[in-house]
Amino acid sequence: MTRGKKKLFWIAPAAILGIALFVFIGGEIVMRLWNWLLPGLFGWRQIAFWQGLGILALCRILFGGFGSHRSGRPHVRRRIQERMAERYASMTPEERERARQSWRGRCGFGPTTGESTGPGQ
Repeated sequence: MTRGKKKLFWIAPAAILGIALFVFIGGEIVMRLWNWLLPGLFGWRQIAFWQGLGILALCRILFGGFGSHRSGRPHVRRRIQERMAERYASMTPEERERARQSWRGRCGFGPTTGESTGPGQ
């Protein structure tokens, strides 16, 4: 058996054991926190380990997704940022100010201090 195969032979069982331990600890923590807090606060009934594990999985699906929230392609993000920087650098000061105002409006920020809020001001 070659050295690489020996290493793989030990890594696979260790990875499986690590995943099982992670799942067990996660389910146990959710179950204990639920049983410690929610029956006393809201009068809800206690849950078992498997229900805690189910809640953990449900939260992962609803709030965590199935992968990373960030783009898996950082080179794409970098290219977009570079293009935006190039466009901004080629703008005149008036165009830059119009772009800033446009982004403030899109992002929900109102006019900055000293700017008018519209007709009648």
